[in-house]
This record gives sequence, structure tokens and C-alpha cells, in this order.
Amino acid sequence: MAMTLRVVVPPHPLIGHWLSVLRDRQTPAPLYVTASNELGRWLTYEALRQWLPHRAVELETDNGITPGQVVDGSVPILTCVLGTSALGLWDGARPVLPNTRVLHLDDGDPQLPEGLDRRSGVLVFCAEVASGASLERLLQALAQRGLSGERVRVIATLVANPGLQRLAESFPDLTLHTACIDAEVDEGGRIRPGIGCVRERLFAGPELEALTHSA
Repeated sequence: MAMTLRVVVPPHPLIGHWLSVLRDRQTPAPLYVTASNELGRWLTYEALRQWLPHRAVELETDNGITPGQVVDGSVPILTCVLGTSALGLWDGARPVLPNTRVLHLDDGDPQLPEGLDRRSGVLVFCAEVASGASLERLLQALAQRGLSGERVRVIATLVANPGLQRLAESFPDLTLHTACIDAEVDEGGRIRPGIGCVRERLFAGPELEALTHSA
């Protein structure tokens, strides 16, 4: 049976609310940061629902024995934060996750370190999937290390159809969680209608772009 890229858009009113805050061009930077954090938290909850390794235990309470379940710490989790624009999502997700190894990666050239555990589950955070090129490079690098398929989950604030089509061709077994799917990418590579320039709005000004290009 052919595999198909799975895109999950949780129908939660809080996800819709915080996405609307991001879309509004009048949203001030501090509130934009809060909205990005909140989406990171809620989308991560959803991504972990059927994915986070856990095991059954028997617990002794003050008034008897009861079954329970705990996160299985023997299965390592690797978190990949793709670019500075994904930091808003990751800051919101951080309290949700158990112990995880975190890699902050350049979205232009994501270089993975040596010695990654091939047993790891992998969570990839990226602010947007427009063309899908940066995310595709990272997923290819992970696959070369034996990290692919059901063990990988992508969490993105917003995705566009062109990027999804690209990923579907390269990684048909991928699962991606996002707040919304927008139809178009404009000539400048920006999602329409989108959520604005994420890096500028997260860090309160266009100065970041100038510093980035001069580095």
C-alpha cells in the first residue's frame, strides 16, 4: 500500500486563536512571541499524543495498588530546531517535552553532529514550510543517519501547498503537525496570506536581517 504524507491540523479553538494573533499585522512583538510560544506548546501536545514512548507500571498509592503509565526514558528523543525563526515554537514546546537532546540548526545548511543515536525519536521544529527546501535538506540528513519514517515528527506553525507537495514526493511516510495550510507562495518565497516575517516579528525589528546578512 502506497504511503502518503500525513498532515495534522488540530481543530482546537486555542490553536485557531493564536494563529489569528500571528496573522494580524497589528500584533505587537511581545504578543507575537506569546502566540508563537502557545502554538509550540499546543502543537507539541498534539504531536506527542500517539508518538511519545511510554510504558505501563504498577503504583502503590496511599490507599491501594493501581495501574499507571510513565514516559519511557530508555527511548532517546532528539529535538531539531531549524533556524532562528523556530525559536518561538521551541520555547513554547520546551516545558512539554521530557528530557531531550536539542540541536539548533542553520536552516540554510543544517549540519548534524556525529554520534546520533539511531534509536532516537526526532521532533523537528520549523516556523514555516513554504518551498520546503530547508526542511527537505534536514530530513535527508537525518535519513542518512538512519533517522526517518514513523520516528520523525515535524511541528510547523504554518505550511503551504508547494512545500507539502515537495515533501510528499521525498518523504511520503512523514507526519507533520501545523496550525494551518495556506495555498500559495508568492514570488519572494513568502506564504500567502501567511504570518509575516517571523524573525523580524519575533525579535522586534528588521535589524535582525541586516545583522544576519552582514555576519
